[in-house]
Amino acid sequence: MTSQTTVEKASQEPRDPLGPAPVKGLRGHPWLTLFSVAIGVMMVALDGTIVAIANPAIQQDLGASLADVQWITNGYMLALAVSLITAGKLGDRFGHRQTFLIGIAGFAAASAAIGFSSSVALVIVFRVLQGLFGALLMPAALGLLRATFPAEKLNMAIGIWGMVIGASTAGGPILGGVLVEHVSWQSVFFINVPVGVIALVMGVLILKDHRAENAPRSFDIAGIVLLSAAMFCLIWALIKGAEWGWGDTSTVGFLVAAVALFVAFALVQQRVKEPLIPLAMFRSVPLSAGTVLMVLMAFGFMGGLFFVTFYLQNVHGLSPVDSGLHLLPLTGMMIVASPLAGAMITKFGPRVPLVGGMVSTAVAMFGMSQLTVDTSTLTMSIWFALLGLGLAPVMVGATEVIVGNAPMELSGVAGGLQQAAMQVGGSLGTAVLGAIMAAGVDSKLPDNWKEAQLPPLSPEQLDQASSAIKVGMPPVAEGTPPEVAGKIVNVAHDTFVSGMSTAFMVAGIVAVIAALVATLTKRGENAEAGAGVGHI
Repeated sequence: MTSQTTVEKASQEPRDPLGPAPVKGLRGHPWLTLFSVAIGVMMVALDGTIVAIANPAIQQDLGASLADVQWITNGYMLALAVSLITAGKLGDRFGHRQTFLIGIAGFAAASAAIGFSSSVALVIVFRVLQGLFGALLMPAALGLLRATFPAEKLNMAIGIWGMVIGASTAGGPILGGVLVEHVSWQSVFFINVPVGVIALVMGVLILKDHRAENAPRSFDIAGIVLLSAAMFCLIWALIKGAEWGWGDTSTVGFLVAAVALFVAFALVQQRVKEPLIPLAMFRSVPLSAGTVLMVLMAFGFMGGLFFVTFYLQNVHGLSPVDSGLHLLPLTGMMIVASPLAGAMITKFGPRVPLVGGMVSTAVAMFGMSQLTVDTSTLTMSIWFALLGLGLAPVMVGATEVIVGNAPMELSGVAGGLQQAAMQVGGSLGTAVLGAIMAAGVDSKLPDNWKEAQLPPLSPEQLDQASSAIKVGMPPVAEGTPPEVAGKIVNVAHDTFVSGMSTAFMVAGIVAVIAALVATLTKRGENAEAGAGVGHI
């Protein structure tokens, strides 16, 4: 059976005309199911940004480089991105309840292991494992919602689900700031243990297994290997490009390998009986647009947030808690705007809210490109609030666009695709904007240093100074005279902000492109396929 016939057959599956049977007791209750999966989803979404506020503390405590810090973020997001679609397949095959519970248990265990780690290498390894287990529960949560809720209430459930993700993503910096400042950076990970236990207990008691009748019976091992290898080559090239040089043979080699592997993956998907991603899904223009939109949105949001934390802490000298409080306009606006966006999308469709959201995001990004060393809290708050207002409808609406335009049979794959798009975008944003920032600092630091009439630096000293400035830290040696130290601080902050401004300009351009892509979205053609299908 080809991927095309798989999609066509799935879309022609008969629907239960009577809808779901009445639910008795706790197990399978729609709203309790939503509450149960929301706890697990909250834990994973929170971890996507809560670590950003802890990165400076991890860097200083473990002596990490900028590349190490990037891998703490990228390792997690890359593991999620590579395995989410495979995890969705696992849920479709073996049941979303089982994969959700395994994901919860593994995620909590990996979080505890990170907290006990004493080296950057171990933190990165366990972050990757954390991402793999997180991938199991994210598409499973969406699959459970789609199978549990009747059609007329599914959009509302997805809206709340999206609100939880948006609020958790935005709330991470505040919670992270409190934990880092008053406890330790390890507590950012330890907090997942009790939350995971609660989610696991509730899942065992409440969740009901739902499995598609024509669930996949085999796994596309070749597709999994090719996609994983392609993603690794791409992200590795983007992260190391600034260090190696964009014209270096190593950088070009990895990029060429990534393209070749993606092409091979596409060819394999057309030939295997049950492909990892049935390419016929992408004949739906709205589904394809929704996927691209998620990538572009996350590119700017996650990539930009990476630098904002260093800007607030290392340039403005704020504590982790104060940094989180400065991001409260972003957090609060996402929490308030997410349910409102869900209601608008349910009533009017996703196109207008999504276009408007990305336009707002673009304006915010261009505004943040004008931040300086002395920018006031009020000015920062305006741009952060506008960013939250723009991101909320995209967080909520893109889920409906992607999942609602996929056949019910492929709900797990669609859920994995939606989350994978967000994680790929975040990983690419951190890598690409990080490379732009690094290139900007390397380019401007020598001239800025010379103009400040500071003592000349050897090539080795210049590299060391550049590494520190890329995270906003002035390279002031112990015993440096106060007058010279002041000049070094000014040069470091000005150079960092200049690189950050360029990165935000690129993020703004990407957001404009995303707004154009959003014009191609529309309400899901298969959104009416609600609960009552394949109950077990």
